[in-house]
Amino acid sequence: MARIVIIGASTGGLPAAYEIKEVLGADHEVTVISNYENFHFIPSNPWVAVGWRTRKDISFPVRPYLEKKGIRFLAEAAQTIDPIKNEVTTIAGTIVPYDYLVIATGPKLAFEDVEGLGPNGNTASVCTVDHAEKTYEEYKKFVENPGPIIVGAAQGASCFGPAYEFSFILDSDLRNKGIRNKVPMTFITPEPYIGHMGLAGVGDSKSLLEHELRQRHISWHTNAKIKKVEKEKMTIEVLGEGEKEIPFKLSMIIPSFKGVDAVAKVEGLCNPKGFVIVDEFQRSPKYNNIYSVGVCIAIAPIEATPVPTGVPKTGYMIESMVTATAHNIKAAIEGAPAHAKATWNAICLADMGDNGIAFVAMPQIPPRNVTWAKKGKWVHLAKVAFEKYFIRKMKKGVSEPFYEKLILNTISIKKLEDESKRQ
Repeated sequence: MARIVIIGASTGGLPAAYEIKEVLGADHEVTVISNYENFHFIPSNPWVAVGWRTRKDISFPVRPYLEKKGIRFLAEAAQTIDPIKNEVTTIAGTIVPYDYLVIATGPKLAFEDVEGLGPNGNTASVCTVDHAEKTYEEYKKFVENPGPIIVGAAQGASCFGPAYEFSFILDSDLRNKGIRNKVPMTFITPEPYIGHMGLAGVGDSKSLLEHELRQRHISWHTNAKIKKVEKEKMTIEVLGEGEKEIPFKLSMIIPSFKGVDAVAKVEGLCNPKGFVIVDEFQRSPKYNNIYSVGVCIAIAPIEATPVPTGVPKTGYMIESMVTATAHNIKAAIEGAPAHAKATWNAICLADMGDNGIAFVAMPQIPPRNVTWAKKGKWVHLAKVAFEKYFIRKMKKGVSEPFYEKLILNTISIKKLEDESKRQ
């Protein structure tokens, strides 16, 4: 019997648990370690931050669903990993031995990299459901006494979609409330141009997103580095333009990501930022029984940008990493060579409140076989449908390819293109 331990129970860890259990069968033990009792559908956090969703709408306890599938669950944060003894020790002192380890922790949010940044500082966040709920409380007060808003991402950020989404969702909600005219909005980003997104652009993402920002009267600064954030004042440095001070009453900034401490301190496992180094089979080159999936893996930037930006890891990409990992662990148990490789395609549905933009990059890193961006009401509807679909399937413990089924089959690329032409 092989013992497989998965650290993390979010978008990468929970599907990994189901798929690895299904691929390996009942003869092998799967254990999930997580610092959260509940699963939260992270893509819905921008909706939570304006009151369009609640925690209850996007969350559920993972224990009963994992145990129903014969998967052990420990709601204890991982504190140390010993790759020599093949053990994980939790914050509660529980020692969990493993034959194969899958790291799916997600990121550490590096708010500390910028003075005054984050929920414990002077800006809001939608990175976690806790942050989104706190942002909603701030937003309700803001609506009573509106003023300028700043939304964007800090230097080194790799997740730009939620920043764009939140800008557009705020614009839509403020218009619905009849107070948009009282709220100047500014978008701040380290990207060299709007729509770069850490991917060197996807199709017409630059022109589409610039158009939407103009239509919604949202000004922007690219190549921007946030120097510090004081109460209701942000100081930025814009390449070629120098420092600027921008006032705000509400601000939401996506921080740079790093690897979580328990993972980052394992010698030879990670890059300097604490992200897990993996080969083409999702496996650590130094420790061949450690695998990693999701936001916590190391991917080199697609290109050097004047202000540092990272590479996003989208849900579809993570899904393919999970599948490859499950089959490579099975091969390792059977004494066969690793063979499964993740496709690393990027498909993103960016909601804009009243419509949305779909981005497709196959593969994610250029040169690509497919690359386009399309706008339409159908994107908003597809994202709402996917939220319900994903949560339902996670509760059922089904390990089928969620993104592929929904986007490439249920809503195929051809159908998306046909629909966009009718808009």
